[in-house]
Amino acid sequence: MDTLSQIALVFTPGLGNTAIHRLIELYPDVDIFSLPHSELKTAFGTHKNIYESIINKSAFKRAEEELHFCEDNHIRPLFFTEPDYPARLNSQDTDDCPALLYCLGSADLNPERAISVVGTRRATAIGRDNTDYLIHELTSYHTHIISGLAYGIDSAAHTAALDHGLPTVAVLGHGLDQIYPASNRPLAKRILENGGALVTEYPSGTAINPRYFPARNRIIAALSDATVVVEASEKGGALITAAIAGSYHREVFAVPGRLGDTYSKGTNNLIATNRALMVRNARDIAFQLGWPIEGEQLTLGGMNADEPPLSRDEKAVVDHLSANDHLTLDELSSLTGFSLARTASLLFNLEMSNRIHTLPGHSYQLIRH
Repeated sequence: MDTLSQIALVFTPGLGNTAIHRLIELYPDVDIFSLPHSELKTAFGTHKNIYESIINKSAFKRAEEELHFCEDNHIRPLFFTEPDYPARLNSQDTDDCPALLYCLGSADLNPERAISVVGTRRATAIGRDNTDYLIHELTSYHTHIISGLAYGIDSAAHTAALDHGLPTVAVLGHGLDQIYPASNRPLAKRILENGGALVTEYPSGTAINPRYFPARNRIIAALSDATVVVEASEKGGALITAAIAGSYHREVFAVPGRLGDTYSKGTNNLIATNRALMVRNARDIAFQLGWPIEGEQLTLGGMNADEPPLSRDEKAVVDHLSANDHLTLDELSSLTGFSLARTASLLFNLEMSNRIHTLPGHSYQLIRH
């Protein structure tokens, strides 16, 4: 399909992202709007309104307007079948990805490394400083920084990336004909001028609506290898992003905060409930994601060549984790024949020596390098 037909398909009433994905799977090399009427009736069954909309091409007028808007403003419409569409977003873990993205800017949406940084809109000075510190450390890993251009930690993340020379991508919950909040227009301009990008699934003319922002958060989570929550209260969008990242089997990190602080309650709770790993610096992130760490020679299980060999019992645990993607304490106890207490002790020693790490959900995984 050409770009106009792709946009028209997304504008077709009754067709959501999942339906479009399935439709393209059925007819991968065909312009859907050229299918015979009988084929469309078979494909959509009782959904008469959908196949009649396709037959009548009722969405083309609006699609033409959107295509002209994109051409006039140098916006790239990216259909999910195209090579430039973000591969992280279109993976087996993200079955709700948008069929079409609108991208303004020159950033590569398929970088080697990408980290999402999110947090409260009411960021404290400490939260902004922590964001800057962490992103400054990430410069040695040439990481793309993803966030949502909101007030607070989002703005701090984009600003830190720009200040330290990293590409940054802002995911919006509205069309590219506007910037929200309006006070971030200079920041958005700076992002574009420095090789970044603004990305959204929403067409021009989409009104600002709070219900669109949780959907926006799934894109933030999916565009990256891991999500870092810097500051968050007990409820809020940052925790939604973290939960989505976990559901996509992406690593989640949280910066710990002072006990009792309102905007540390969310991050501390993520760590306490094993839904996020504590992050102190960029090396923590690099280590968990298996990125090369300067000055360290790592082998299987994160073991340095100078470290002592594993004990027989530790090796039994490592062997089972090597043969499986991840295992719980109960599963490892059953497989090794060790008591729960003994297994827990072995796991603690292996984690302290950086051979394994804990995943959300209280399971364990071997660190492979």
